[in-house]
Amino acid sequence: MSKAETGRLCVGVDLHKTQFTICALNEDGEYLLEKQYPTKEEGYSEFAREMHRFEEQGCSIELAVETTGNARFLKNRMESEFFAVKVVNTNRFKVITMSTKKTDANDAATLAFYLMKDMLPEAHLCSQTSEEIRRLLKTRSVLVQSMVKIKNQIHGMMLGYGIETKAAQLQSKRKRQELINDLEDHNFSAYTAPSLKVMLKILDDLSAEIKGIEKLLEEMVTSNEDVALLMTVPGIGINTATVIAAYTAELERFEGNYKKFASYVGIIPSVHNSNETTHYGRITKHGPQELRTAFVQAALGMIRLTNVSSEWRIIKEYQRRKGDKGSGRAIIALARKITRIVFVMLSKREGFNPTLMRYEQEIQQTA
Repeated sequence: MSKAETGRLCVGVDLHKTQFTICALNEDGEYLLEKQYPTKEEGYSEFAREMHRFEEQGCSIELAVETTGNARFLKNRMESEFFAVKVVNTNRFKVITMSTKKTDANDAATLAFYLMKDMLPEAHLCSQTSEEIRRLLKTRSVLVQSMVKIKNQIHGMMLGYGIETKAAQLQSKRKRQELINDLEDHNFSAYTAPSLKVMLKILDDLSAEIKGIEKLLEEMVTSNEDVALLMTVPGIGINTATVIAAYTAELERFEGNYKKFASYVGIIPSVHNSNETTHYGRITKHGPQELRTAFVQAALGMIRLTNVSSEWRIIKEYQRRKGDKGSGRAIIALARKITRIVFVMLSKREGFNPTLMRYEQEIQQTA
């Protein structure tokens, strides 16, 4: 530590998996400390002690770190030491990624400089509960994807022996045993049946794990009002509702603006302006993929409920777009409509009202 300082001390933190580099800048533009620490408890503790020494000399400590996989942990750890921590939105702060001098020390110094200027866009971090739910949802998603890959592998393997299979044949024990018997009796397959048995066993294990996660998720959201409201929408079940609720908590950050919410979801079309020409392209996909997928699943669920939704304005629009633009674009457009409905429902704390879906004033009602 070079000398005693008072006043504001801004500290940029370039955080990585195994180490982090910090750079401390005072109000006079002097860099008082530049150091690297391991991302272990001894590293965090040593860093905190250094900051407390500055604090004892009258400094007000502020930290800035870019969004990374372990940024939340660093934030929680430093806030437990009573330091203010700003997590930077890297999508809106391109200075570091566009820098021609890419070193850890320079990145940390850049964060400290812009923090001192109050020019860092802050990233929104969800609550700890929402974070835990999201991690469970991602785990479930990985397991479901694994099941799909294994099922596709089984279908491909059976087809290789001239045996055509359907999805339903992997659902019942009797049908599965018939597949095993077909392989065991096959003239050209002497050793493939054991492979099939292994993959079927893995499918059973994955299915059991998925059910366990779904039960845990259900317990976690039992008293969640957002999930209860979302499940009043036809086509939205508990899994889809849980995903949407986990990624749309603290809705007030959108300031009552549906367009900001739709932009966050990433389901709005990209816009390119040139002179007097405006071109609308593919959706931006800026937001969480899980959230976009949930709204698409909600759209597909609503489409399937023809006995309930066939006369609704948004479904008629979907059918018209499907004929003009194709089913893919029509589903995305319907999903975007559902984001608007969900935004209004959660903002007003009201359940789904099917009577509004039949009238032309639907848009005015949900604006």
